[in-house]
Amino acid sequence: MNAIAPPSKLFDVAGKTALITGASGALGRAAALGLAGAGAKVVLAAGNAKELAALESEIAAIGGKSVSIAKRPESLADAEVMVAKAVEAFGGLDILVASSGTNDPSPIVDMSVERWEAVMDANVKGSWLVCKAAGAQFLKQGKGGKVVLISSTRGKLGHPAGYTAYCASKAAIDGTVRALACEWGKHKINVNGIGPTVFRSKLTAWMFADDPKGTAVREGMLSRIPLGRLGEPEDLIGTVLFLSSAASDFCTGQVMYIDGGYTAG
Repeated sequence: MNAIAPPSKLFDVAGKTALITGASGALGRAAALGLAGAGAKVVLAAGNAKELAALESEIAAIGGKSVSIAKRPESLADAEVMVAKAVEAFGGLDILVASSGTNDPSPIVDMSVERWEAVMDANVKGSWLVCKAAGAQFLKQGKGGKVVLISSTRGKLGHPAGYTAYCASKAAIDGTVRALACEWGKHKINVNGIGPTVFRSKLTAWMFADDPKGTAVREGMLSRIPLGRLGEPEDLIGTVLFLSSAASDFCTGQVMYIDGGYTAG
C-alpha cells in the first residue's frame, strides 16, 4: 500500500494552470475564483471583455494570477487560441473547466431549427472544440490532465417548459464525459462533469425574486429539493477543486450532481 498523502495535499492545485470557458457566467466565475484562490493560475475565456476585466481584478484582489481572452469556443481556431494563451502566459495547461453555454426554451413546434442549432452549438460543439484543443496540449505534455465539463440535472431529467434543445445538449455533454474518459484514461487524463440544478445567476435571477412568477416557480422547485434551497455559485467550488486535483485521480467518466438532492427523488 502506498503512503497516504496529507489530505490537504490531495486537493492542492497551487501552481497548476486552468483554462475556464464561460468565465463571466455565474458558474465559470465561481470556478475561476475558487481555483485562483487555491493557488492555480487561471486563463479566463468569455465573450464579454469588460466582465473579464472585472473578474481579473477580483482575482488580483485575492492574490491570484490570471489572464483573459475575450472569445467563446465557436471554432477550433478560437479554442486553440485559448490553449495557446495558457501556454504563452503560464507555460502549459493542467486543468480545463468548460462552462460556456446557453439556453433558449421553446415548445418544439414553435422552435426554429436555427434556434435549436444555436443551443447545441453553444453547449455541445463549444465544449467538444475546447476539449479537442486542450486534449492535444495534454497529450503533447504527456503528464495527464483534468477536464471538468459543466452539464446539468437536465442531462438526466426532462422538463416540460420547452427544453428539447437544452436537455438534449446536456445529455450530449454527459455522453462526451463518458466517451472521453474511456478514450483518454490511458493518458492519465481525468474527464468528469458537474450537473447543477438551478443556481443563482443573471439568467435565473427571476426565480429568486419575491414576485408571483418567481415565487411560484421557486416553490415548485423547492418542493423537490431535499436540502430546501436553490444553488449559489459558491456551492460549485468544492466539487471543482476535487475534480481538478489529485483527490480525484481515480475518478473519471462521472457526472456529479450538485443539486441539493434534486435528482435523488
